[in-house]
This record gives sequence, structure tokens and C-alpha cells, in this order.
Amino acid sequence: MRDTRESRLLLVLLVAIAFALITVDIRAGEESPVDGARRAAATVFGPVEKGVATAVDPVANAIGAVRDSGDRHNRITALERENAALKAKLGSDDRNRSRIRELDGMLKSAGAGQYGIKGAEVIAIGAAQGFSWTVTIDAGSKDGIARDMTVLNGDGLVGRVTTVGPDTATVLLANDPDFTVGTRLEKTGELGFATGQGDRPLAVQMLNGKAKIKAGDRLVTFGSRGSKPFVPGVPLGEVVRVDPAGGGLTRTVYVDPYVGFSRLDIVGVVVMPPRTDPRDTVLPPRPAKPKPIPTVTVTVAPSPSGDAAKPADE
Repeated sequence: MRDTRESRLLLVLLVAIAFALITVDIRAGEESPVDGARRAAATVFGPVEKGVATAVDPVANAIGAVRDSGDRHNRITALERENAALKAKLGSDDRNRSRIRELDGMLKSAGAGQYGIKGAEVIAIGAAQGFSWTVTIDAGSKDGIARDMTVLNGDGLVGRVTTVGPDTATVLLANDPDFTVGTRLEKTGELGFATGQGDRPLAVQMLNGKAKIKAGDRLVTFGSRGSKPFVPGVPLGEVVRVDPAGGGLTRTVYVDPYVGFSRLDIVGVVVMPPRTDPRDTVLPPRPAKPKPIPTVTVTVAPSPSGDAAKPADE
């Protein structure tokens, strides 16, 4: 339709008639003259509206669901972030508690053995230094660390210092195949030499082939002259297997080390050896043996036949 003067007048007239009909319909209520026309329109357009509503409602519901799911997603995302933050905090707290326990155990061991130690943290493993079992610690010559110093933690012997830089040092671990340390058996004092075998138990060559050794016996370091590279009395491990005595001059036993070499964190470098050999004092107390549970025996003696109970009415 062209935008002319007549078309504009027609539009104004139609709008005026519409307002007039609306006014009459509102004022007349149920007696409205257009009620019949409304019913007729409802009869014609009602099924169409229902069909359109049926078709549109799922879309509207889907849109609402998407909107709600977006809100839920935002809430879930926020909760997940809070949960992750709490887990990280708890993990950090657990790690701190674990490190505190490690430090406390190391200080107790150093105190029991009268070792003057310098604390350090393991910052790298030794893959870059060949196939040796080594770690790098964050203490060096500036901290008083020197070559051939004993390294320990709260569990026992970790290894010895092999290379020293100004701020770091390399430690050869006790399970390295090139590692050898003199050992002494608890109580009996039998001597031997332990050699690392990687992730297998240490092999200890006992100097006395007839020495009486059994699984569960414990060993400590024997010590070196001048306490380098090893100070005496550092716990090494427990015997897990003993080769049969073959009548030779020596005998081999296998020792499970106390130290977990794959999970090292805090260590101590012995910068001052003890004045006297601590012997077995650094070893932890053995757990108490469980007390046997007392057995109660109840003996029932047979009653004489003449003492049988009689009925009450007799």
C-alpha cells in the first residue's frame, strides 16, 4: 500500500473504531455486542492457537531449561572452584604436616646420635647425571657442605655427598650399585659391608660366615675413619633374607633399607660428627609384642543321678 493521505486517514479511522469497540466491550461486560464475534473467532482460531502453543511450549521449556542450566552451570562451576581451592588447601596442609613430621623425626635422630646437621631439601633427581641413583639438594659449599659427608633423614641413612657447588650438592643414594658402606649388627656387633642394588634390598657381606643372623635383625653404619664419608650409628635397615651358611669365610644377607629413596624430601647433611659412637641408640624402639589373650577353661562336672531335681508338687 502506498503511503498516501487517504491511507493515513484510513489507518486513523481503523484505530479509532478499534478503541471504540474495546471501550464498548469493557463497559458492556457479558452483554457486549462483540461477544458473538469473539466466540466465533475463538471457534475458528482456537485449534490453531492450541497447536501453536503445543509446538511452542517445548521450545519455551527448552529455552528456560537452557537458561536455568546456565545458572546451574555457573553455580556448579563456582562450587567446583571452591571445592578445588579447599582440596588444594587441605593438600597443602597435609604436605606441610608431613614435612613437619619428617623434620621432627630427623631432628630426633640427630639428637639421639649427637650429629650436627645442616637441613636441606631435595630439589632434583639424578637422571641428568647418568644412571646413578642420585639426588640434588639445595645446600652447597656456602652452607658448609663438603664432599664425603653423610646424609640422613628421620628414617636412616640416605647416602653421601659426592659433588658440591656453591648453592647445591649431589648425593649418591645408599641403594646405588656403586654405593658401599660398613655395617654393624645390632647387639652382637657383627661387621659387614652393604652394597646398593637399586630397587632391591641391600646386599650385605658379613665378615663372619658363621655369624648367627635372622630375619628382623637390624643394622647401623659402622662409621669411617675421621667420620668421612660415614658417621657411625646411623640406622640402615632390617634383614629380610639370609643366605644359607656354606662354610665360607663370609655370608650374604639382604637388608630392607629404612629410607624410601623414591620419596625423599627433607634430609640432613652431617657437618659435625658425634664425639662418641652412638652404637644402637639411634635405632627406634622395637614395637612391644602383643600380650597373649588369656584362655578361660570351664569344666562342667556331671551331677549324681540321685540329686536330680524333683517336681515342686511332690
